[in-house]
Amino acid sequence: MLKGFLAKIFSKYIYFKNKDWINNPIKYQNLIFKDLIKKGSNTSFGLDNDFKNIKSYQDFVQKVKVRDYEEIKIYIEKILSGEKNVLWPGKPMYFAKTSGTTSGIKYIPITNVSIKTHINSARDSILNYIHKSGNTKIAYGKHIFIQGSPILKKKNGILIGRLSGIAAHYVPKYMLKNRMPSWDTNCIDDWEKKVDNIVKETIDKNMTIIAGIPSWVQMYFEKLLSKSKNNICKQFPNFSLFIYGGVNFEPYKLIFDKLIGRNVDTIEVYPASEGFIAYQDQLNDKSLLLLVNNGIFYEFIEASKFHDKNAKRYNLSQVKKQVNYVIIISTNAGLWAYNIGDTIEFTSLKPYRIKVTGRISHFISAFGEHVIGSEVEKALSFGLKYHKTKIFVREFTVAPVIDSKKDCSYHKWFIEFDKLPKDLKSLEKNIDFSLQEQNIYYKDLIKGKILRRLVVKAVEKNSFSNYMKNIGKLGGQNKVPRLSNDYKIASYLEKYVINKD
Repeated sequence: MLKGFLAKIFSKYIYFKNKDWINNPIKYQNLIFKDLIKKGSNTSFGLDNDFKNIKSYQDFVQKVKVRDYEEIKIYIEKILSGEKNVLWPGKPMYFAKTSGTTSGIKYIPITNVSIKTHINSARDSILNYIHKSGNTKIAYGKHIFIQGSPILKKKNGILIGRLSGIAAHYVPKYMLKNRMPSWDTNCIDDWEKKVDNIVKETIDKNMTIIAGIPSWVQMYFEKLLSKSKNNICKQFPNFSLFIYGGVNFEPYKLIFDKLIGRNVDTIEVYPASEGFIAYQDQLNDKSLLLLVNNGIFYEFIEASKFHDKNAKRYNLSQVKKQVNYVIIISTNAGLWAYNIGDTIEFTSLKPYRIKVTGRISHFISAFGEHVIGSEVEKALSFGLKYHKTKIFVREFTVAPVIDSKKDCSYHKWFIEFDKLPKDLKSLEKNIDFSLQEQNIYYKDLIKGKILRRLVVKAVEKNSFSNYMKNIGKLGGQNKVPRLSNDYKIASYLEKYVINKD
């Protein structure tokens, strides 16, 4: 009883403490901006970009251009070679190792001040849930966070590993007895072997919180069910909170409901290697509270104009609701006007809440349609909702099929179902209808007979995990791109297609 009582008191304290920056977002963004510029002034980057003469946001826009990883790589390489005061005073504590779509392996700096924001934000997301829901029972059970290996390598005094592996070193002492899996299991690199061991360790435990990217938690659930023959709610009767991030949960919801056997509360979090950006702070609203006092200064560029020369940059005070923005960040880890590649929309401006709409690099515009991730996810949910029989999607991706003949080009959807639907044509029709309703450019291309209706191809079970294994990205924080402008992923999946006709 004591642990639950203390959790309730602490959650209330954190909730009211955070109210100040939630209610005064622009004040805190201005304070962060000034502090970042001051700290960065004597770094190599600050000297190269004349930070000492930056007195306003307008000065910053004029002197510091928006960069992606390739454009800060020269500074990262200096740090890796042992130089100090390059992007931030001193050296970073860590490099979060992550995979880029164009840059291969990326090394994202994490400093002694930025790591605290990662850890505190993860903590606050759970405490906010406890305060809002009153559910203190989760404090008494076991908690599993399916994550990367905590084994870190060192280069010139800097530790290198996956963000989730780095975070594993910061589990509070009061949570160590609740934490699963064991350290040894967490250190296993082979993802399938790791999940097998997690199943062995947790199958008879009182699990109350389970967290991770939905596709990998799904793999854990399915392996667990193959051993226990019970659905998850019978296996873990006190399981009441699922925490996820990295992808939209909606396409997975039906299959999770089936695997679990009942509804459980969910919290979405938005932790990137570059910074912890947002978390869901309301039980009845899936929007994410933007963390404006987290060592991050935010800028935004309209996604539709992102590739224009001199595209206008907006700070937080200038944004509007329901505009698709590319999110740009400057951080206390030494990233400056950095494009993390994600697109968002604001759902609320008081307080600032967002939804993640996709990746600026993950879209289909082979014909000028610019279909984005949130549109295909919403279209798929619509198609599943109106299908004659209940069907469940395990994973999917979409690619363009380009044909020079009129009315022969189309979008091809590769979907891994739990079982083959009886009426794929009806599903295609409903998905296509929803996509046309959301995207006027796509609709015009269909009406103008530049494109024909999309095609759904069902693929064999484990097709996507086989693909991820083939490219060396099975498990961890790796995700299958929902959309591509080329046929690389699709060409691999073709051999697994069930409905060939």
